[in-house]
Amino acid sequence: MSSPQGGANPGFARGRRLRSTPAMRRWTAQTRLSPADLVLPVFVKEGISAPQPISSMPGVVQHTQDSLRKAAHEAAEAGISGLMLFGIPSDKDAVGSQADAADGVVNAALQQLRADLGDELVLMADLCLCEYTDHGHCGVVTPAGVVDNDPTLDRYAAVAIAQAQAGAHVIAPSGMMDGQVAAIRAGLDSRAFTETPILAYAAKYASGFYGPFREAAEGAPQFGDRSTYQMDPPNADEALREVRQDLAEGADAVMVKPAGPYLDIVAKVAEAVDVPVAAYQVSGEYAMVEAAAAHGWIDRERAVLETLTAIRRAGAGSVLTYWAVEAARWLR
Repeated sequence: MSSPQGGANPGFARGRRLRSTPAMRRWTAQTRLSPADLVLPVFVKEGISAPQPISSMPGVVQHTQDSLRKAAHEAAEAGISGLMLFGIPSDKDAVGSQADAADGVVNAALQQLRADLGDELVLMADLCLCEYTDHGHCGVVTPAGVVDNDPTLDRYAAVAIAQAQAGAHVIAPSGMMDGQVAAIRAGLDSRAFTETPILAYAAKYASGFYGPFREAAEGAPQFGDRSTYQMDPPNADEALREVRQDLAEGADAVMVKPAGPYLDIVAKVAEAVDVPVAAYQVSGEYAMVEAAAAHGWIDRERAVLETLTAIRRAGAGSVLTYWAVEAARWLR
């Protein structure tokens, strides 16, 4: 059968007409990716004199306070929206005391970055205890080795207040304790931080893609795992239940983590809520692309931008990614 010619068959669709040039493809693109869509997760560590490379995350480091300041200025210049701060203290104990210490590693960093940058970047403070506890779990642990939900909420409220006092624009609880948003909101409000928003890690899965992060944040559990408090990967409806609960408790925005393996969850959440939705492209997602690119198996820049666009296409308004600054420079 001969191919239809010209307009002889008006029912013959030619999708290629709208893909013919780069300018045509830009004109018809349904999803846009811009620097402002991106947030950079950063690690700051006590007791080091120079940035420490993370072997499983090429290009990512544990920062000193000074190198973090430099990275923050570069992030602002690149036009991204914000930073998500994680801290590694020199001293750890059973209750994560350094998490709410005024001179704790993240709180000291927040004070300095706020003084340097003011409101130029959104400074987000990850709120969890795993990096600060000697057992590596996200909360207070009973003698039987079980994370004790309700005493942990008291710790979270104290940490949130300390982070807000240090200058955090946004508090981002990631521990997946029941009632964490309500406890944090009550704590913030009790200290007149009524205008400080909460970005809840509302649908955080017990994922196999966190491995490199455990090296970066030095917060791997010393026993057991986090399956009793993080979500089970087969479950989708549960994610919506967790999101709705966090919103009912006062969350101002919600997050899905990881992003790439859970694009269906990102889409479900974005469809279900009318607040900002973020998605975290986690360390394992980053490491896989970097490893494949290092072997010459994929085009690195193209693959990075494709993954970020996919997360935005699924419905995330913002993406936390370790490529944030580099990708922003490509996009400008």
